[in-house]
Amino acid sequence: MSESTLVAFWAFSLLFVFTPGADWAYAISAGIRNRGVGASVLGLLAGYVVLTILIAAGGGVLIAGNPVLMAILTVAGAMYLAWLGYGMLRNPPIPHADSGAENGGNWMTWFRQGALVSGLNPKAFIFFLAFLPPWTSETASWSIPAQILALGLVYTASCSVVYSMVGFGANKALRTRPNVARLVGRISGVIMIGLAVMLVIREFF
Repeated sequence: MSESTLVAFWAFSLLFVFTPGADWAYAISAGIRNRGVGASVLGLLAGYVVLTILIAAGGGVLIAGNPVLMAILTVAGAMYLAWLGYGMLRNPPIPHADSGAENGGNWMTWFRQGALVSGLNPKAFIFFLAFLPPWTSETASWSIPAQILALGLVYTASCSVVYSMVGFGANKALRTRPNVARLVGRISGVIMIGLAVMLVIREFF
C-alpha cells in the first residue's frame, strides 16, 4: 500500500470524522462534566479498533451476510444509544469543578461506555465494511488484512484528534455556563435517541 493511498483515504475519511453523531454527543457529554474526556475518547477508539480487527479477519462479511445477526447488532446498538440518550435527558450533564476527580471506577465506566457507543454502532460497522476494503489492492506488498488494519488505524487516529478537540472544547466553552451545558446535554441526548430510532427504522421498515 502506497503512502499516497493512505493520504487519500485519510482525506476522504475526515468527511465522516467531522460529521456529528453519537460519538460527538458522547464526547461532548464527557466534556461538560469536566471529567472522563480522555477515557471516553479512548473507549470510542477501542471500539473502532475492534471493528477494524473484525473486518480484517473477515468477520464483517459473515455478519453483514446474516440478516439475523445484523438485526441483533442494530437493535443492540439502538437500545444502548437510546438508553444513554434517555439518561442525558433525565439527568443532563453539568460542569464539575473537580476535573481531577476521575477515579479508577469512573475511568473504567467512561471507557466502557465509549467502547460500546462506537463498537455497537451499526453505522460505524457498515462504514468500515463498505469503505475499508475498496481502498485495498491485491497487487500491494501488504496482505489485504494488513491493509485494512492500516486504513482502520488511520481512521481511528483521525477520530482521536477530532473527538479530543470536541470533548475538551465542550469543557472549555461550557464549564462556566451550567444552563447552556444542560441544554447542550439534552440536545446530545435527543441526538442519541434520534439516531437510535433511525437505526431501527432503516433496519426494519
